[in-house]
Amino acid sequence: MSKKLDYWLINRIAKISPHKMLYDQLQARGRTTILSAITFSALLIVVYIFSTERIVMSAIKDGQLTSPMRREEEEVSHEVFHKEPQISLIPPYHVSELERIKWFRRLLPEFKTLESDKLTMESHSRILEFFNKECEVRFFMTWISPAESFGSREFLTLDSLFKVHPRGCLTILSRTLDSTNGYRILKPLLDRNFKVTAVTPDLSFLLKNTPAESWFKELKGGKKDPGEIPLPQNLSNLIRLAVLYKYGGVYLDTDFIVLKSFAGLRNSIGAQSTDTVSKKWSRLNNAVLVFDMNHPLVWKFMEEFASTFNGNKWGHNGPYLVSRVAEKLEGRPGYNFTVLPPLAFYPVNWKRIGGLFKRPENQEGSRWVRAKLLRLSGKTYGVHLWNKQSSRFSIEEGSVMSGLIATHCIICEYKYSS
Repeated sequence: MSKKLDYWLINRIAKISPHKMLYDQLQARGRTTILSAITFSALLIVVYIFSTERIVMSAIKDGQLTSPMRREEEEVSHEVFHKEPQISLIPPYHVSELERIKWFRRLLPEFKTLESDKLTMESHSRILEFFNKECEVRFFMTWISPAESFGSREFLTLDSLFKVHPRGCLTILSRTLDSTNGYRILKPLLDRNFKVTAVTPDLSFLLKNTPAESWFKELKGGKKDPGEIPLPQNLSNLIRLAVLYKYGGVYLDTDFIVLKSFAGLRNSIGAQSTDTVSKKWSRLNNAVLVFDMNHPLVWKFMEEFASTFNGNKWGHNGPYLVSRVAEKLEGRPGYNFTVLPPLAFYPVNWKRIGGLFKRPENQEGSRWVRAKLLRLSGKTYGVHLWNKQSSRFSIEEGSVMSGLIATHCIICEYKYSS
């Protein structure tokens, strides 16, 4: 049996043609060539990725952070620095000042907004580089909450801002938005080439050589009572003053819909209310501030903040502060500023803001909506939406808000209730 098998194998091998053998050799050589090509291509890809990573890291090191493409790479590489722990900054109620200070000291290591680090040290150069672009108007906002809570209402402020100011520049001072999540939020605007960026602020740098420097040092050292009002609210009150004094421009809250260009405004603040008899302003608000760099009134605002800080009274360090200081200095030489009427920024009282969100139920209601839209199309630069009150209202189709959005948005992806 074994001899027969050997004879059969020899006979089969003898019958293989030279052409078949040559074909098999070429096929084997082809497989080797393909394998070599694949290996070479893989090496090229590895070299390309390594080179690209070195270029990106070099750009980050050199502070070239304003291009959307570089920005995406930069924020991914810096994400570990940008992420703000979601800690509760709502102080305990019905406790003594000493107990509240002890509570705040325990939170300090986790509250990264107060810290100065490698990332915050870049803030000044990043802002200067960003404003190196042609900016029709320089805008600033602050955001100390988590990036995830920056919702459609807040985005509406940005959307309407760039609808009215397509050549404007917006810097959002925020550690949480200066991140991967923040980049995704701003991407619809960046994709349309609007000039918007989020920068982690260096508060020590912003407040250096200002009246609030020592106040901030005490707070950062755990020696200052933050009060019962959540600290981010009062920090925002101070940051807006410091950034305007340092760079000049427009500060705007994130609960606005912008209707008219701010380009013609200088050294202005809006009245929230006026006296019914004298027609003189009775209260100002700090939700919109328009001031030149190094303006003496802004310096006085910071001085008042540091010397009279009270974290237990709502508005004391914000609207009431600017009202107190402006009342003392209005008309005095060297403090030139303009107080705009309520129609400019606060045409609707916070108690009545819900009316802008509701659809008309009859012809009379429809006439009211048309009349309100007509009135707001004149001397109103923007409508403060009083988010603390209006956030619970849905935007109803046919309402004043739906009408304003329809003519003052670019992205325009907002849901309406029927």
